[in-house]
Amino acid sequence: MSSFGASASAIVVLCFCLLHSTQASLHDYSAEKFANKGNVFVVHGGSEGIYSSNPNLNQSSTASSDGHSFIRFEKIIFRRPEEFSKFSSGSIHAVVFEVDDRETIGGSAYGGQRAVCCTADLAKLGVCTQGEIIHRPSTNNPGWPKVFGASFGIDELEVKLQPRTIHITKTGMYNVYFMHCDHNLKEVVVEGKTIWKNPTGYLPGRMAPLMNFYGYMSLMFVLLGIFWFSQYVRFWREVLAFQNCITLVITLGMFEMALWYFDYAEFNETGVRPTGITVWAVTFGAVKRTVARLIILMVSMGYGVVRPTLGGLTSKVLLLGGTFFLASEVLELVENVGTVSDFSGKARLFFVLPVAILDAFFILWIFNSLSATLNKLQARRLFAKLDIYRRFTNALAVAVIVSVGWVCYELYFKSTDVYNERWQNAWIIPAFWQVLSFSLLCVICALWAPSQNSMRYAYSDDSEEFDKDITLTLIKPSPLPTKDVRISSEVRSTPGGDGTSNGGDVEEDKTE
Repeated sequence: MSSFGASASAIVVLCFCLLHSTQASLHDYSAEKFANKGNVFVVHGGSEGIYSSNPNLNQSSTASSDGHSFIRFEKIIFRRPEEFSKFSSGSIHAVVFEVDDRETIGGSAYGGQRAVCCTADLAKLGVCTQGEIIHRPSTNNPGWPKVFGASFGIDELEVKLQPRTIHITKTGMYNVYFMHCDHNLKEVVVEGKTIWKNPTGYLPGRMAPLMNFYGYMSLMFVLLGIFWFSQYVRFWREVLAFQNCITLVITLGMFEMALWYFDYAEFNETGVRPTGITVWAVTFGAVKRTVARLIILMVSMGYGVVRPTLGGLTSKVLLLGGTFFLASEVLELVENVGTVSDFSGKARLFFVLPVAILDAFFILWIFNSLSATLNKLQARRLFAKLDIYRRFTNALAVAVIVSVGWVCYELYFKSTDVYNERWQNAWIIPAFWQVLSFSLLCVICALWAPSQNSMRYAYSDDSEEFDKDITLTLIKPSPLPTKDVRISSEVRSTPGGDGTSNGGDVEEDKTE
């Protein structure tokens, strides 16, 4: 319990920190330091997919969806410490380019190592001025990349970048970097913000389709809920325990999809992600996934069907569920309540790996339990239950095979898309997992929907003698049962019996 409490405390601290972080299409820079990369000092200002402007989309719409796309620089200030202010400096540049034009930034002399700042060798070739950023006009996108900057005068502690708006006329993945080549400016920091906007609002391009997706998913959950709750009300006297758990999952799914939709809608309208709604959506989703996995595990164990309780396994099942919830909640909080820009593969792996391991453990335990339950049902000749469990097993097997295939595709997609050039299709990856889990939930609802025959699938102590036989074989025979058995046999013998009737033998055989 102490480790569980520590993990819960960690989540509270993480939530508190994320509530104060900035996440939006409004990228804020708060005293960002320049990092040395090769022969250049850089601050990454952001990367987002942006669709081209469409002025004729809807001229009467609000400012967030007026059909124009742009990147706007507002209140960008470069600051340096006083002890480094006794000299004038070279320019600090803001560089904006589309990913297809990345080769227009930087160069190399005689096929050597690529450099962003102009070197002495390149200056001799006359292609650039030593100490300046190397950039060439794009052949595919006239007027790009956009490079502009500002420089410090003597004794100046700060310099402002002139506000400007760059209109986007070509759909692509755009990048903003602040760069300089002056080693005397290594202590400079950048402050201010950039605003990134798509034609229909402030949602980043790769996230924009998800708003409509969650709207449709909300509708699908409502339709599933109408079917399930109508059956629940009609046959409420026949409802089993795990059917109540399915009701909980459907309810959580409704709230999760609705919250995600409102989260994206608010984000699209204001440019700032509503942290409160996001945290609630993440939490409802984590609870739903945890409860769904626990239901599948308990059903696989035969809970309520071939066994009345989980017995000593209850604490282990709850421990696994609690651990999965914590790992899933942390992963989703970091991914959705953090900054818009994707974080590095290594950082993401640190949060993804625990969830993947726990998921694998769930799958192994589920199929191991299903195998044992199917064997029990086969041995008991409970064919009605056996048939429904076989269908359930087939559905799970298909879901696992599809999941493994999709994971392979996801790894291929991300490993071959280093520069996020396929950002317009990136929304399909998270959407697929929602569709898969919803499809599996529909299968479970179809197999175990409340009906007038629900109780035929329930555990019955009177009709299932197999459980009694297993239990008795696990009990060691007592060394002195003879007298009790003899007395019991005599009581059950015929009135004129002498203790040798066949009925007594039959009863004794049943207890052995």
